[in-house]
Parts: sequence; structure tokens; C-alpha cells
Amino acid sequence: MQVINDNKCSWVNDLTPRSNVKTITSNLNCDWLIIGAGYTGLSAARKLGQIYPNQKILLVDAQLAGEGASSRNSGYLVDTTLNDGFNSNKELENYKKKTDIYKLGIEVVKKFIKEYQVECEWNECGKYFASSKIEDKKILENFSETLSQLGFKHTLLTNKEITKRLGTSFYNIALHTTGGILLHPGKLVRAMIDTLPENVKLYENSCLLSWEKSNDRVNCNFKNGSIKTNKIIFATNGFLKSLGIKKNYNFPITLTASMTRSLTDKEFESIGKPNEWGVLPVKPMGATVRMTKDRRILIRNTAEVHNPFKMSKSYLLKRSTNQNVGIKKRFPQLPNDIIQSSWSGVVSRTRNSSQIFEKIQENIFVAGCYNGSGIGVGTLFGEQIAIKASNESTDEIKIIEARSKPTWLPPNPFLDLGVKTRLIYERFRARSEV
Repeated sequence: MQVINDNKCSWVNDLTPRSNVKTITSNLNCDWLIIGAGYTGLSAARKLGQIYPNQKILLVDAQLAGEGASSRNSGYLVDTTLNDGFNSNKELENYKKKTDIYKLGIEVVKKFIKEYQVECEWNECGKYFASSKIEDKKILENFSETLSQLGFKHTLLTNKEITKRLGTSFYNIALHTTGGILLHPGKLVRAMIDTLPENVKLYENSCLLSWEKSNDRVNCNFKNGSIKTNKIIFATNGFLKSLGIKKNYNFPITLTASMTRSLTDKEFESIGKPNEWGVLPVKPMGATVRMTKDRRILIRNTAEVHNPFKMSKSYLLKRSTNQNVGIKKRFPQLPNDIIQSSWSGVVSRTRNSSQIFEKIQENIFVAGCYNGSGIGVGTLFGEQIAIKASNESTDEIKIIEARSKPTWLPPNPFLDLGVKTRLIYERFRARSEV
């Protein structure tokens, strides 16, 4: 099924449309093929182009490069996450392994930005985990203890302090961590496209229909052509399962988000003229909310099992209405018609919130399932899976491979039923935080 390009995402609409987009219209051969041109695929292509300047490298995406989940997220480059379930010493050790990966992800993105002088509204302002429920204080106190054990700088805040910082009195308890970064995801991924090595050829709007391994080659079929390659890297994240890749270890979740227009001077003054900030929920199904550098409010408060290839206008409108409610809860003084655009996007999850990074057959590699931390981890995994596929090793690969591996999932319909039931439960628990 074809992935649809749409014009609903504000991050994408901030960019100048690209020209000279090429699609697959013939039969091709190459040394390397990368499927998926998001953070992971672009990072893998850039690294392979550097390692093999004289080899033919093809990068293919089913839609426009970088305009899938890479541009449709909330723009958080995370150092820590809250909803990981870590209480015992063993779980604390696993959580540290995750944060080690997050740290490497931040470093690799920072290195790219410095090397190519990228402007992506980078802001090292940290992030907040916040709740309107004072009883969630215990969750944040336990999280604070974990962060202290691992050496992360953070501060617990009460309603008065939060209101001053965020311009909303909605939240009664929050924890601020200093290491997270906010950025413009569309501008970052566009820079990755613009800086691809010369020997990397990008093909877009070319959906992979089927693939098979034949002897030492991998044959890939598209609507108007095919590609035969020596080695292949799958970097399709939320669409791995639809391609039959590690299908019993990952599943897609569809998220929707909305963004307002820029606030007027009067509207901005009415909420206290706060600096840019980003809030993540204490409970898994609560709202992610962000105030951008140019005074726009982003909110994401849905996650569901849905057809990952397309969401209809009517479905999106229902979710946009829900997001307007979320904005009004936090900023009742703002107008009702302030939302400018709404969009959907797909993330990939595993049962135990681990990532996929491995060789699945001879000459076939995969990286994905970032569980909501795809900017940094996706960029890191793309670079490192390219190195692994080159039969090399690094300290970063050793750190990545020390993580817990994704655990097995039951087949459908049991999987979908289980995920839907869990989402309904979490949505009920976080109903006040929408």
C-alpha cells in the first residue's frame, strides 16, 4: 500500500518544498540499498557514503524523504524517559543502558549539526515531566531518586514555579531535567537530506512492494522497477512489520498532533511570555505539549492501533477536536480556533521498550523501534548499523548491543487486542491529562 504525502504537518510546511524528486522507473543494481529515508536511513546512507566513496549506494523511501515520522514528531531529543518501569537494581541497570544510548544519540546529532552548520532551532533548555494530579508526586519522587543515582541534574517543581515557567496553572507537580534538547525536526532532517554524499542516490515516492534473497543478492520490487543489491539495510521503523521484518517483535502505533498558529503579542502576554518549553506526561497516555520558539503550541494526546498508511480527514478532525480541548484546559484565555494544522504519524514499539539493531540474514540488516526517541537514537543507530554491516565494530555498537533485546510478541489478532486494551486502560488512567 502506498504511503500518502500530505500537507497537514506544520513542521513540514515550514520548509521550502524540494525540487528534482526522483522515483524508481527502471531496473537498477547497486552495492548498498537502504529502505527508509528518515533519521536512520539518512544517517546510514551518509556513513556508507563516507566509508565507500566509490560504491553505488541507493536510498529509497515510500514517500518524500524525511516527511514521515522524522518530521512529524514533537522535536524532543531526549536524555531520559519516564515510563520504563524500573524499580529493582536489575531494572535500574537496564535503564542506565538506555540512557547511555540516549547520550550517544545526542552526541551524534550534535556532531552532525556542528560539522554541517545546521540551523534547526536547537535549544538546550531541558524538558519537563508534569501532571495536574498532585498524587503523581510520588511517581516523580521515585523518578527523582533514579535520576540521582545515575547523576542526572533535575529539579522538582510545584504549581507556582511551574506556572511562572510555562504560563499555565494546569500542572501541579513537575520534574525538570536539564539534559534534553528541543529542536525543529523538519529542519534537522532536511539538512540530512541536503548533505548526502555524492555517491548516494535518493529515490522517493517509491514504495517497496516485495523483497527476497536470491543467492548472495537481495531483489526488491517496486511499482515501476526493481533493485538488485549486494547488501540491504531496512530503516522503515513504523513500517517494519508491514515488510515482514522482525514482525513478532515490533508493532506500529499511530499518533496525532496539532499545532496552533503563532500567538499574537497580546495572547503571548496573557500567558506570561514564557521561554520555549516542552512537557512530557507523567502517565503514558497523557499529553505531550510544547511551546515553540516562535510562540506556537504543539499538543499530542492520542496513541492508537490504526492503519499506519493513512488517516482520513474525518478521523483526524475528531482527534484535532480532542487536542483543542487539551489546549483550552491549559490556556483557557486563548481563542477556540487557534489550531492551524493537525497530522498523524507512526512510531514503532516493542514489548519491553527496547530497540531493534541486528543482522537478520547474511547481508540483510535492520535498525528501528525507538519507542518515541527516534531523533537521537535513530540517527545513532543509522550510523552504527552501517558500520556493523561493513563488518566493523565500535564502542557505540558494544553499548547498543549491551541493551536488553526486544521480547517476543503474540500474533494477531491477539496482539492488536492486547495493545488496544492496554491503550484504553492507560487512556483512562491519564484522562485528566489529555
